[in-house]
Amino acid sequence: MTDKLSDPIGRLMGLRYKSHPWHGVSIGKNAPSEIIAFIEMVSTDTVKYEIDKENGYLKLDRPQKYSSLLPALYGFIPQTFCGARVGDYCSEKVGREGIIGDGDPIDIVVLTEKTITHGDILVDAKPIGGFRMIDGKEADDKIIAILRNDVVYGKYKDVSELPEIVVKRLKHYFLTYKDLPGTNMVAEIPDTYGATEAKEVIKLSMQDYSDRFDNLGALLYSK
Repeated sequence: MTDKLSDPIGRLMGLRYKSHPWHGVSIGKNAPSEIIAFIEMVSTDTVKYEIDKENGYLKLDRPQKYSSLLPALYGFIPQTFCGARVGDYCSEKVGREGIIGDGDPIDIVVLTEKTITHGDILVDAKPIGGFRMIDGKEADDKIIAILRNDVVYGKYKDVSELPEIVVKRLKHYFLTYKDLPGTNMVAEIPDTYGATEAKEVIKLSMQDYSDRFDNLGALLYSK
């Protein structure tokens, strides 16, 4: 897919119209080692926001019924797709057949010591690991990253270097934030993986995105 930043038509469209955060924003020229992340939620949010896939605007998904606070910035990686390649990779790693991608962009949490007061923003991030999360029979990986040049977290290169409590808080959030009254929560996190595997998951999701949305790229960026 042509990078919007290097395409004249893409640049002109970006000046007049808001880019769709999933399809119209570059993942970054150094991906998967350094990426651009779109942030939907911050730690002070008491309701869950998510991107509307059709129009690209943030929408209210649901109020949080319990006091489970997000311990980091949360969003997704543009121009990624959790499809067949990501699902097959998860199946291989956990030794189970039939796991499929959840059909969404790859989720990401970005650690920073700064207080970011609202979402709907882009940040530069470096992946250092991830959770191999399975929701039912769907792969729902959560990439863990640090904000580029962050004063506190910027020194970490792998999730194994993080304080244990940070990883535990993240894992607890993802295992409880969908736990709503009247629902039967079936999500699990069988593995926590490091930076090398996180980059592999992102690469696979980029390939899944290309497979799924190849015609979209031709429509948006053809000259």
